[in-house]
Amino acid sequence: MLSYEELYEKYATDVLRVSYFYLGDRQRAEDVCQDVFVRLMTNAPDLQEGREKAWLLKVALNRCRDLWRGAWLKRVVLGSPMFEMIPAPDDSGRRDDEEAMMKAIHELPPTFREAILLYYYQGYGIGEIAQMLDLPEGTISSRLSRARKKLESILKEEGGLSQ
Repeated sequence: MLSYEELYEKYATDVLRVSYFYLGDRQRAEDVCQDVFVRLMTNAPDLQEGREKAWLLKVALNRCRDLWRGAWLKRVVLGSPMFEMIPAPDDSGRRDDEEAMMKAIHELPPTFREAILLYYYQGYGIGEIAQMLDLPEGTISSRLSRARKKLESILKEEGGLSQ
């Protein structure tokens, strides 16, 4: 098994990115990232080889959900700048598309946002996401399908992506 330092080196950026994407607040995302690795050290779970990232992201998502449900977040304006962690685009059209997509994803309900985030941005398969979230695969497939439809609706309302 990798040491705590090696796990941090290897996965801290992913944990931070997922947390930031979920919360839209860099400072809170950094707090979640720190909390995840503190929990890793204090709880010392028996992680399966190759499943460390899944455990870390699951803990991060749970912590983000807890924060999201908190009253303080309901007062935050969701239109805050969330794009600093997206790589610089090749052209302005692509950047506009990325910003429109990120904004639309952030408008999704948390369960849909999680499915989209884990599937498209972290590259997990439906079975892996189902295992990570302790849900049936059919539920994950349904969430992905409904999330895509909702994204399409949001993007159409807001002028969509450039061609």
